Amino acid sequence: MNIKRSFTAWRQARRTFNELSRLSARELNDLGINRGDIASIARQSYQIER
Repeated sequence: MNIKRSFTAWRQARRTFNELSRLSARELNDLGINRGDIASIARQSYQIER
């Protein structure tokens, strides 16, 4: 993966992480997400898009 692509993937993961982190516990629960899973989900969000 080249540098630009790596940076873009990192930025997407960071955006996903920030957006999920802003949700309340109730909103996360509605989505079936535990707060402890946010980092893992964010990493997966950019790995799928490769």
